[in-house]
Amino acid sequence: MKLMNNQPLVIHGHTLDLGKETIVMGILNVTPDSFSDGGRFDAVDSALEHAKRMVADGAKIIDIGGESTRPGHTAVTAKEEMARILPVIRAIRKELDVLISVDTFKSEVARAAVEAGAHIINDIWGATYDPEIAKVAADYKVPIILMHNRQDENYGEDFWGSVKSDLERSVEIARQAGVDDRFIWLDPGIGFAKTHEQNIEMMKNLSNLVDMGYPVLLATSRKRMIGNVLDLPVDERMEGTAATCCYGVDKGCHMVRVHDVLPIARMMKMMDALK
Repeated sequence: MKLMNNQPLVIHGHTLDLGKETIVMGILNVTPDSFSDGGRFDAVDSALEHAKRMVADGAKIIDIGGESTRPGHTAVTAKEEMARILPVIRAIRKELDVLISVDTFKSEVARAAVEAGAHIINDIWGATYDPEIAKVAADYKVPIILMHNRQDENYGEDFWGSVKSDLERSVEIARQAGVDDRFIWLDPGIGFAKTHEQNIEMMKNLSNLVDMGYPVLLATSRKRMIGNVLDLPVDERMEGTAATCCYGVDKGCHMVRVHDVLPIARMMKMMDALK
């Protein structure tokens, strides 16, 4: 692990030792149209039961999203997004002792989510869509995950150099807002603004991403890159997901965001033992 500070992170009473174990983040989409599990957990009771199952299976973080980010998704207002996620956040906080991240790029939603009990902000636009979201992270002293994203797939001749420049911009937004370096986490953005070949190239540059010195979350679960390689539908991509997660851990990633928590958590535990 090549973190700037290899000390365990304490987030509102929860300790994450990123230098010793790969953290598994379980995906909880409370949306009707997510690409993999849309509509399955959009009621509070079913969402809570799924969260309980993921925690029992080994998830240390539950990532709650109220707006699908799949290609061609229907945008929702901040009001609608909050109506979907806030009751679920409150229910999980009441029933489970687990870290909660909120998957949003809107500062208004992020603020409401943290006030409702979320511990981490997960922004697919890396604080570039709504820079005020970084101020929310700073104000509440919570980590913010800055995912790589952009408006197009035109990276020029230096793909990694362009990605790194994009991420450095996101990091600067967070630092200028007052986010502590320990609470700036990065995500390579697999499946976002990248062709299949660029997604593969991004995977091959994971060690370079880790070398930037911030904790890295790898979110490849059931994504199109895996479907393209294996020629399989969304619900048959667990093994491909597992391969990318193991590869990511070998390259130094610190966290994985997945749908299939139990098998991936077991694999991460084995990878950690080997490393």
